[in-house]
Amino acid sequence: MFYGIYHLPWWGYLLVVGIVTQITIFAVTLYLHRCQAHRGLTMHPILSHFFRFWLWMTTGMETKAWTSIHRKHHAKCETDADPHSPQVMGLAKVLWQGAELYRLEAANEETQARYGHGTPNDWIERHIYTGRSALGIKLMLGLNLILFGVPGIAIWAVQMAWIPFFAAGVVNGLGHFWGYRNYECDDASTNLTPWGLFIGGEELHNNHHTYPSSAKFSLKWWEFDIGWMLICVFRSIGLMKVKRVAPKPKLIAHKHTIDVETVKALINTRFQVMSSYTKYVVLPTFKQELNKLQNQETLRWTRIKRALIKEATPNTLETVVENNQVLRQVCQYREQLHAIWNQTSASQKELLEALHTWCAQAEASGLQALKDFSNYLKSYGLKEPLAS
Repeated sequence: MFYGIYHLPWWGYLLVVGIVTQITIFAVTLYLHRCQAHRGLTMHPILSHFFRFWLWMTTGMETKAWTSIHRKHHAKCETDADPHSPQVMGLAKVLWQGAELYRLEAANEETQARYGHGTPNDWIERHIYTGRSALGIKLMLGLNLILFGVPGIAIWAVQMAWIPFFAAGVVNGLGHFWGYRNYECDDASTNLTPWGLFIGGEELHNNHHTYPSSAKFSLKWWEFDIGWMLICVFRSIGLMKVKRVAPKPKLIAHKHTIDVETVKALINTRFQVMSSYTKYVVLPTFKQELNKLQNQETLRWTRIKRALIKEATPNTLETVVENNQVLRQVCQYREQLHAIWNQTSASQKELLEALHTWCAQAEASGLQALKDFSNYLKSYGLKEPLAS
């Protein structure tokens, strides 16, 4: 009776913990996050309800509550209204008290009313899952005791702590505080690692905040999203359909003019455009200017490079490049290009004229890197979206 139905070796219990916690992670990232919150994919009802039932037993979370809190996080990111921003609340609070922050926001009826649309509202949701999270958790504890006996209590304890720490704490905390950034989205989101293996692909958090509705989180060729790998498996057997992925730019050979199609492609892939600007204009110009300096200037210029790559604010950039006209010019052109994307009320004609002006001025700037980037923009097109 001490060991229940299954008496496993020590490594067997570790294997069980690994399997059940990863199922929970996949339920969060595939069902709650990519399917329910952002509608990047759809699921077969059988698979959808399995994830819903599993989350009820292993986390006590309700679909509508989680979805509405996450949508509010995106809508109010890094502001006082953000349910869990480490930039506002501090890293320690979000990292160690992420579950408490979730429960606090879940009690906000206004949040669920405003952001919880489109979530399940069937008989099971209304009469079993909603308001009965403790029942699911107790059922999981009982099942663990039957299967594994007393060691099942330890397995259950790890299950209960897994999502509160790794999802509510690590992703929401470290994912807005530490790591690398591929894109200049309007928040502090970061990619924790380029390989999303341990937390279902949620490690690629900057990629997700840049393209929230994309079902695929890995966007660079060297990044890996294990959640996307599982989506491909489920899609191949008809259990999932992909609705949206991040747009991919393409370069059209022998295209040397900016037209309406170019504008559409550039707007849709503007984050990749700005990332390319750093790669093809900022860094080459920096290296060129660095070669002109004496060794004693290296330390100061390391600070300048950090500011340039991390896309510091205009005021910060003005400070670090004030003594170098070339770098200041490069940064000014970047800000002007960024300002074009922010013209949300502009017509296609106005955007077309703005890009024509930017390219003409870049080509007349006297900087080869800017001239080359202008030609690079003119060749932009858009790849066809991924079929479901």
